[in-house]
Amino acid sequence: MDGRTFRQVLGKFFDAPGGVCLDARVQVQLPNGEFRDIGTIQLLENRIFGGIETHRLVLKLDAPPHQRTLGKIIGHL
Repeated sequence: MDGRTFRQVLGKFFDAPGGVCLDARVQVQLPNGEFRDIGTIQLLENRIFGGIETHRLVLKLDAPPHQRTLGKIIGHL
């Protein structure tokens, strides 16, 4: 996914009526089904010269010991 698509998708959530997304917890689901909190977001520059992808947006996850356990997910909005 590129930055433009990421921004477009996030925009749809943030522009939704009621503003529910603004107070939502932000997490990433790993391939094994485990959920982790996002700790930081960084914009990094690639060292590849002449490449199309000169930068990357990196979501760094928090380590599990700092994460609170959440209840079961009851639905997708």
